[in-house]
Amino acid sequence: MKPAKKPLGTTGLAMDGQADLSVGEVASRSGVAVSALHFYESRGLIASVRNAGNQRRYPRSVLRRVAVIKVAQRMGVPLAAIAEALQALPAGRTPTVADWRRLSARWRSDLDERIRTLTALRDQLDGCIGCGCLSLKVCPLRNAQDTLAQEGPGPHFGGCDKACANP
Repeated sequence: MKPAKKPLGTTGLAMDGQADLSVGEVASRSGVAVSALHFYESRGLIASVRNAGNQRRYPRSVLRRVAVIKVAQRMGVPLAAIAEALQALPAGRTPTVADWRRLSARWRSDLDERIRTLTALRDQLDGCIGCGCLSLKVCPLRNAQDTLAQEGPGPHFGGCDKACANP
């Protein structure tokens, strides 16, 4: 039995000398769907090369990049901000602990602000339910930009209530 031939034009090795990974291998090892990997690539978050058979091949360092993307998404960081942060990392090598510290420092203040906002919202919600007011006039959770609230309770049709009521 002859060993399988490698496709022409590819060594099967990443720049660091280790075997590169197929999109399926990256998906399996990272727990991210193939379609998500393709999406990340279309947004510039990760990169692949094509072999002679036109198959995507990823360096092993992409696994760490995908892990960074997943953690950042769980923190609520928008993909555009993740892409911008990843652009600052050197291509072709696995992100280091120092790299992660720099990235996480960029996102920490935004995360802290969201935590403060959500904590205040939770506390207001507890207070509103606790007092039992559930009033749109005095509840701190009401929609301050609700211009139709001036019309009073009930359904409204953008100011045509009076005209619509008298056919």
